[in-house]
Amino acid sequence: MDVLEIILGIAIMVIATVLTAFVLLQSGKDKRSGVVMGSVDTFIGKDRAGKWDKLLARLTTIISVVFVVVVVVMYVIVSK
Repeated sequence: MDVLEIILGIAIMVIATVLTAFVLLQSGKDKRSGVVMGSVDTFIGKDRAGKWDKLLARLTTIISVVFVVVVVVMYVIVSK
């Protein structure tokens, strides 16, 4: 194994863990409660909960794109 393969493998594991955490922290579509934190509205208010959900949604999208790019790069490197 090359050093780059090891680094990309570790990056994939870290990104997958962060992505899983971000998905679990988001509240559901019905806005009743999140998977991990329960109802966010009761702790930080409805306005701040909406901002938190928007931030998590944006970060989830960004991390997902980074994850796909790293996996494709890893595939190209390993297939050579």
